[in-house]
Amino acid sequence: MRRAHSNRRLIKRHTLATRLAHWGWAVSLLFLFGSGLQIFNAHPVLYIGDQSGFGFDNAILSLGGDGRAWPAWATIPSGVDLATGRIVHFFFAWVLVFVLLLWLLGALVSGHLWRNLRLTAQDLHRLGADIRSHARFQFSHRRTYGPLQKLSYAAVLFILFPLVIASGLAMSPGMNAVAPWLPEVLGGRQTARTLHFCVAAALAGFVVLHIAMVLLAAPLNQMRAMLTGWYRVDEGE
Repeated sequence: MRRAHSNRRLIKRHTLATRLAHWGWAVSLLFLFGSGLQIFNAHPVLYIGDQSGFGFDNAILSLGGDGRAWPAWATIPSGVDLATGRIVHFFFAWVLVFVLLLWLLGALVSGHLWRNLRLTAQDLHRLGADIRSHARFQFSHRRTYGPLQKLSYAAVLFILFPLVIASGLAMSPGMNAVAPWLPEVLGGRQTARTLHFCVAAALAGFVVLHIAMVLLAAPLNQMRAMLTGWYRVDEGE
């Protein structure tokens, strides 16, 4: 009887497509962050505008000084190898794009996008309470995403991912030949590079916060949901 009662509280929360996309993004971002820091180490200075160099006074941030901006343990590969870093970065950038497009197509076809990620009037009404609960480290386990989850996932999927992809493409000479307007829209190639770095930093912050929330809010339940799809909800949900 106890086992049956427990099973009644388990629901199928994540589809296979959602779980595959989640882990595809996780692996892609891991390699993108590491290889991106490898590339950044080659010239750890950020600029605004279209050009950079000794003849221009448009640097806004320099992180390297006389040495590496990021330690070897944080970069992929760990040694100084710009060529390999670029290969790894470009490969996983396209993996990220491919997974995002597949997820978006599946989310539109299945209705997941409208059904589970749309912010409703009820969500806006509950937003304040949701913020207070998270500030007190009080987490509920609902059938659906909470307001803060919806806002954060929407920000990543529809703001940060498109921005990091667009700014990355704006730095590509090949893409500049096909779409010369792209770096101009973003304020120039150097501004696109700075934007790319800042958005990547925001994504890294989201990943750290996301992992922290998983560890604080019943990690076994969260991991089971993202591995098998089954999620244990609070009584009454």
